[in-house]
Amino acid sequence: MAASAIGIIFSNLHEENVPELVRRRTMASIPYGGRYRIIDFVLSNMVNSGITTVGLMTSNNYRSLIDHIGSGKDWDLARKDGGLILLPPFSEKHDKMYTTRLEALNSVRGFLYRRKEKYVVLTDCDGVMKLDIADVIEQHEEKNADITLVSHYGKVGNRADFMLVHANEDDRINEIQLSPHVEDGTKADIFINVMVANRQFLLNLVEETVTHGFSSFESDILIKQLDSLKIYRYDFKGYYAGIDSMAAYFKHNMELLDKEVRDELFGDRDIYTKVRDSAPSKYGENAVVKNSLISDGCEIEGVVENSILFRGVKVGKGAVVKNSIVMQDNIIGQNTSLDCVITDKNVVVSDRKTLGGCDTLPFYIPKGTRL
Repeated sequence: MAASAIGIIFSNLHEENVPELVRRRTMASIPYGGRYRIIDFVLSNMVNSGITTVGLMTSNNYRSLIDHIGSGKDWDLARKDGGLILLPPFSEKHDKMYTTRLEALNSVRGFLYRRKEKYVVLTDCDGVMKLDIADVIEQHEEKNADITLVSHYGKVGNRADFMLVHANEDDRINEIQLSPHVEDGTKADIFINVMVANRQFLLNLVEETVTHGFSSFESDILIKQLDSLKIYRYDFKGYYAGIDSMAAYFKHNMELLDKEVRDELFGDRDIYTKVRDSAPSKYGENAVVKNSLISDGCEIEGVVENSILFRGVKVGKGAVVKNSIVMQDNIIGQNTSLDCVITDKNVVVSDRKTLGGCDTLPFYIPKGTRL
């Protein structure tokens, strides 16, 4: 059934949650887990589920995203019919850039009209998981649903924008709450920004809603029409990492040091990414590496513990890198100490520097910085 579906990816939504990381890139192209970008998990979920036509929506800062995905060949999406299709941020009739999900869908109505697939899978790029979308579509069809929302039971967190769903025993949603006030640590069914809808139904719904001057998909469609529409929940029970703050980004990257988490996320289904031909990592005579993810092309002469090193990182003699995320092509000087630090791409930290943060407030160094 997934073969009769197309995917729409919103690459820019939720960027206000991690402003530091999206200053020069989209949410979708945030580096993750040593060699991936967040969009790799989204695209891989679709391809592994049999979806071969994917529309990618982006509004700004998309140069690094385009450089990463290219023609889509690394995900087997370089195709004559369908494949990966870049969708403009403007509508066909207006030059106004979209700011909400509903406005974005309205701007690509022409694209959706021209497709023949029965279903549309809508997904954002603020979560990392291994989701069988074919299973979501199967439940959607079994329930004869108008819209199926994918939810995950977990801690709400500190994010400002979230949506809680409440369903009956048949998984039909009977209540939706937008960013309610909840106590810290509260667990609930959180909508994780993946949904399935019938393509023609979605087109009619968007056209009707926009005609009446509405702009919010969540408020003006899901909540206001909850009683009249058949909206169901798909309960995702696997590992889910919501990137809703810098602390969450740091925490979920560090979770990849746990073998059980890695096995669940990268187990029976591949996660594809852009191939970069690099030499294997090189370890000096006095190098010490413990409980860390080291990507290819690194040169390590110091100590690395409980850390994630992206491709091409150099760690000098006497340097100590602990509990840190060091992105691509960084240079860590001799006798330098990093603890709970996130360094963006192409950062140079010179000799004899000591930098540190904590797990709830990691010290972040912007892209291209020289210290």
